Amino acid sequence: MSGAVALFTDGLDWHAARLERAITRRGVECRRVPLNACGFAVGRTETGLLLPGFGDTLPSGAFVRVVGQGSFEQVTLRLGVLHALDRLGVPVYNTARAIERCVDKSTTSFLLAHAGLPTPPSIAVQSAEMARAAVEAVPDSVLKPLFGAQGRGLRRLSRPDEVPEPDAVAGVYYLQPFVPPLRKGEWRDCRVFVVGGIAVAAMIRHGRGWITNVHQGASCEALGPDGIVADLAVRAAAAVGADYAGVDLIADPDGGDRWLVLEVNSMPAWQGLQSVSKIDIAAVLAIDFIRRVEGGAAGGTQ
Repeated sequence: MSGAVALFTDGLDWHAARLERAITRRGVECRRVPLNACGFAVGRTETGLLLPGFGDTLPSGAFVRVVGQGSFEQVTLRLGVLHALDRLGVPVYNTARAIERCVDKSTTSFLLAHAGLPTPPSIAVQSAEMARAAVEAVPDSVLKPLFGAQGRGLRRLSRPDEVPEPDAVAGVYYLQPFVPPLRKGEWRDCRVFVVGGIAVAAMIRHGRGWITNVHQGASCEALGPDGIVADLAVRAAAAVGADYAGVDLIADPDGGDRWLVLEVNSMPAWQGLQSVSKIDIAAVLAIDFIRRVEGGAAGGTQ
């Protein structure tokens, strides 16, 4: 491989540190680049891009760990840089297209259902009146931020008058029916980590309440990355075109060995999962990323 790769991150956090180490251990130079410092320089640089640490050259590959918080305009610009890199022939892992599909939960739901995967019904509307009608039809609904992550901002709504005003949800109401646990009080779901079309690690998350995210205090239990959950997770990652993904599933309350795919995260954290997994997840990611860069293939992009 010729040239350094870019690791897009907003700091040397736990995940970025391990990724950088895993990549460099394999003889590849890795430069950390914050996307909030990137931009376009059309007619001013040979590439037309501003990439700190690369000057007039392009990275041989780009691993997207974090896009970062920002305004709609800032995030659009950062994704534009990723689109441009892809257009210039730089393997981007995950692509902007995959990230866009996953960040927007309504698009994820559409693509999962279109691929024939079991997923809860959902509705995404832009008026409080339509949201109230949806809650009236399904009195136990979960309101999720369209662009939210780590279990933040989730609300259970039982009555139409509980629907917040548009300003509180950035003008979009994304609603799903609440999926009850198989046993009362046992709050749990499943996270499967998919890399290069293979389920490499999995866990059961046990929540203190109905929100079962590790950042919200859930505990982790090891689970073999095989069987139905692995198959569904691999198919879900393929449906959104992700090279790597964290796929969240929940047991179908209708019983049997059935699961529903809740979400697909294109920039998943794995610190909690690593604590109960035998494999080195950063190493698996680095190996598949370098394989992609050396092959120059389009990977999971659809």
